[in-house]
Amino acid sequence: MAENELAIKDKRYHENFLKRTLNSLIVGILTVLSYLPFWILYGISDFFFLLIRFVLKYRITIITENLKAAFPEKTESEIKIIRDKFYHHFCDVFVEDIKLHSMSTRMAQKRIKIKGADTMNKYFEKGTSVIMLGMHHNNWELSSFLPSQLKHKNLVIYNPIRGNQAFEQFLLHSRQKWGSVFIPIHKSTRTVLQLNKEGQPTALALGADQAAPATSKFWAMFLNREAPFFSGPEKIAKRTNQPVFFHRTRKLKRGFYEIELSLLIENPKEMESKDILLAYIKKMEEIIGEEPEYYLWSHRRWKHSRPEGIPLTM
Repeated sequence: MAENELAIKDKRYHENFLKRTLNSLIVGILTVLSYLPFWILYGISDFFFLLIRFVLKYRITIITENLKAAFPEKTESEIKIIRDKFYHHFCDVFVEDIKLHSMSTRMAQKRIKIKGADTMNKYFEKGTSVIMLGMHHNNWELSSFLPSQLKHKNLVIYNPIRGNQAFEQFLLHSRQKWGSVFIPIHKSTRTVLQLNKEGQPTALALGADQAAPATSKFWAMFLNREAPFFSGPEKIAKRTNQPVFFHRTRKLKRGFYEIELSLLIENPKEMESKDILLAYIKKMEEIIGEEPEYYLWSHRRWKHSRPEGIPLTM
């Protein structure tokens, strides 16, 4: 397992016997819950909404500060409305991702629609690999259903969960059940290069909207604040000249979603690296502006300050 390898190098991934037993017990409960019908799970979601919003007030300061900075033109009342909608959706995503563990293909076909697969599949017919850029907006975990309509081998780079092997395997089951391959970030370069050597066209999925280290060379304005970004997506796109698609998930109604794949950049080599990054940021800001309640505002995205000497990408 990836966690066993990481635990040797990083104590944050280590589990003692007691912790491993408790984690396994909790995952066992989640597995049983996944077989409950949606109406019961959404009842649980409604209860947790009241708990984390009004009792625990989960990260309420961070969420409020992030919203105010992103939307300075909105009133206090408007910010509170978006914040409460975020909390409710956040709880829905939690129970939906539990349900995903046992969700059948038939149920997924009913609840998850995919738009734009034909456009991406044309590149497969040409033997061309592609890159998919996404973000933590709406229910991003539902992208695990993409292989049901995509011809490319779907590769997803991810960070293994620290110190919880049972939950790691619970999530991997949901994420890989329809054919996606999740690659731990510490093995990503080696694995991707090996698959490319085999000649099978791949769709490399990357989510680059979360906080990068302060030492990143790519700093740009994101939702009215300076933020560091990972440079990997631009480097891979420029080096391979693989078309870049944007992956968006829309919430049609409670429990029903549409995944849209749209071409963002066709020939990355014709663009500067910074322009690829800025196109990605612009697309994210457009979508967040349309549906602000569905972005992951609880994340400490702007926790770093730009170090002296690193320019702001414009």
